[in-house]
Amino acid sequence: MTDFKIETFPFAKGQFPDGPEELMDWPVVYVLTGQKFAYVGETHSAVSRIGQHLSVDERRRNLNTARVIIDPRFNKSACHDLEAFLIKYIDGDERFEVLNRNGGQTSYSYYDQAKYRDQHEEIFAALEREGLFSGSIRDIENSDLFKFSPFKELTLEQRAAVVNVTAGLLEDLREGKPSMSIIEGGPGTGKTVVVITLLKLLKDVQAVAEGEDLLEEEVEGMYSDFYLAGNREVLAGRRVGFVIPQQALRTTLKRVFKRSPVLRDVEILTPWEVGKSETRWDILVVDEAHRLSQYAAQSFGGLVADFRTITERLLGTFDKDATQLDWIRAQSDHQVVIVDGGQAVLPADLPETFIEQLGIEAQNEGRRYQLHSQLRVQAGGDYVDYIRDVLRGEAVTPKRFANYDLRFYEDPAEMHDAIRERDAELGLARLVAGFAWPHVSKKDTHADVRDITIGDYEVQWNRKMTDWVLSPGSLDEAGSIYTIQGYDLNIAGVIIGPDLVYRDGRIQLDSANYFDPRGNQRNNNLRGVTYDDDDIQQLVENIYRVLLTRGIKGTYVHVVDPALREHLRPYFS
Repeated sequence: MTDFKIETFPFAKGQFPDGPEELMDWPVVYVLTGQKFAYVGETHSAVSRIGQHLSVDERRRNLNTARVIIDPRFNKSACHDLEAFLIKYIDGDERFEVLNRNGGQTSYSYYDQAKYRDQHEEIFAALEREGLFSGSIRDIENSDLFKFSPFKELTLEQRAAVVNVTAGLLEDLREGKPSMSIIEGGPGTGKTVVVITLLKLLKDVQAVAEGEDLLEEEVEGMYSDFYLAGNREVLAGRRVGFVIPQQALRTTLKRVFKRSPVLRDVEILTPWEVGKSETRWDILVVDEAHRLSQYAAQSFGGLVADFRTITERLLGTFDKDATQLDWIRAQSDHQVVIVDGGQAVLPADLPETFIEQLGIEAQNEGRRYQLHSQLRVQAGGDYVDYIRDVLRGEAVTPKRFANYDLRFYEDPAEMHDAIRERDAELGLARLVAGFAWPHVSKKDTHADVRDITIGDYEVQWNRKMTDWVLSPGSLDEAGSIYTIQGYDLNIAGVIIGPDLVYRDGRIQLDSANYFDPRGNQRNNNLRGVTYDDDDIQQLVENIYRVLLTRGIKGTYVHVVDPALREHLRPYFS
């Protein structure tokens, strides 16, 4: 399918071309651009619809060129599909900020969809030649801007979660009663993308409630009811914040949100910033809430005193069992909380039993939402469950996963070479490891310092904590759990270090080889709690579960302990 053409003309009154006639009455997709902004839409009458956009002051000021993509075989469904494709790739690129709302996003199957989608790359290439893109499709797909875009194509399950959470939240806002909504999902179920889409929807509706102009096409689809009178006013003037406990992910999402005209107004916060704030929020959305902290020793001594002071101020008295989630509840009327107890990695993280109780409470209030479908790993949800069961030492039959590149390496240097080769081919191939070696280079920054040594193989831990995956030099380093949790890779090379060994017929923790100072913290004297080897081993297993489920297209594995290597070989060969 190559019969498309692109008509380009000024986006200004009186500047429409006389022809072709498809501009007057035919399904088309159009792209409006200016120096900084872009808008993508579909219509059956380009002249009429673009004329309507000229009545919106924001677009008349910021856009100056119209491009209309015409194909005699286009139909409404094909145009919707191409519109969604262009929105997500323009938004995932560095070139423009996208002015679209996501109220009209649609995704469904239609006749000959595969043939129309084959044409998308040709249309992309034609628009790239006209300067609409600064990178290739592969470059864009590997970028954080694309992976965390609020215009990502959601599954039906994810969109249903956005709709149900929003509907419940609006009901609770309208009734004036405090509420907590829980979104549960394992690795790769797209939890973060769901709440980013939710945040953009809330801010879109809020903008309309506060007087921003919209065209009818922008609020069609499954989110359209939220823009109606009676719903949108409920959000007017509401203060919305996004709490992200993980430093690396927080830095990345600040950069992503900064590029969105509507999301840049969302406050991205640490739990400490929420606790110390003198003013409250109407709505706080919490990503990876299992990484919120209990009362425990902190990386900086002064934070222990801060924890006590914040708790006393917000709760009226000090409770040693209080958590940062209690701060968030005290500082907001409504919370939307993402959790996965299987991704807690520190003793101070919220325990799995606590998270299970949250789920029960939310279930009783009708505010519990679950994501089941595995979207990251091409091997599917069976692979994620398989990894969990193998690490737990459960009786598992070794499996093969079609269309998934699962490899087992004797030599870590050979595995690292393979990672470099796959990075040249696909991009986003990285080496990661368990915290089974001290991070010496964190303090000793000499170039010849190598943290990880396995025989003749040496490698340095990540030099950066934030945006490590795309940082210069990351291909020659090993990332830790703190650099990769919440991120995707195309290929993940995982070193299972000597913190896990195989003794007496089972997988065991070797705590002498576990070097995370916060992760191997046995005594929480502040709460009078002691953690034994089984408790720490569960957290270390969670770490490897996360590392082994980062790879979209494949996972490569090297195991340091010889006995564990032989035990795991059948499961990864």
